Amino acid sequence: MYLPLILFFGSLFGITFMIGRKLLMLQNGQVSYKDSAETFLKAQYFEELKHSAIKTIKKHRYTGLVTIVRIYIKSSNFIINKYEQVKIKIKDTYHKRTNHETKEKREIPKFLKIISEYKHKIREIKHKIKEEENL
Repeated sequence: MYLPLILFFGSLFGITFMIGRKLLMLQNGQVSYKDSAETFLKAQYFEELKHSAIKTIKKHRYTGLVTIVRIYIKSSNFIINKYEQVKIKIKDTYHKRTNHETKEKREIPKFLKIISEYKHKIREIKHKIKEEENL
């Protein structure tokens, strides 16, 4: 917040200093026609420079545009290809880990098998009882 204010007042102070100096020179009679002629010549030089810069920009804008589009397409294709490669690597490592775990799969203990059989039998009996009661 303070930085923009400092910059604003600093530039304002600089502008007032430049204008005040020119006003003092004008009051003392130090500003002459030659100074304004030199500034006019400098302005013409800048105008010529501006026109030549615009010509070169017009010349090279299509090549710049094509270059930017080509870079965009190449970078997007590169990113898509890398994404696919990473996706494949992740799938491979996932399958390796899951296949590795299935090979080391333990057998279910007999106690748990017996309990699961009893649960299954109890469910069948409950189902039969419900059918008989509904009749």
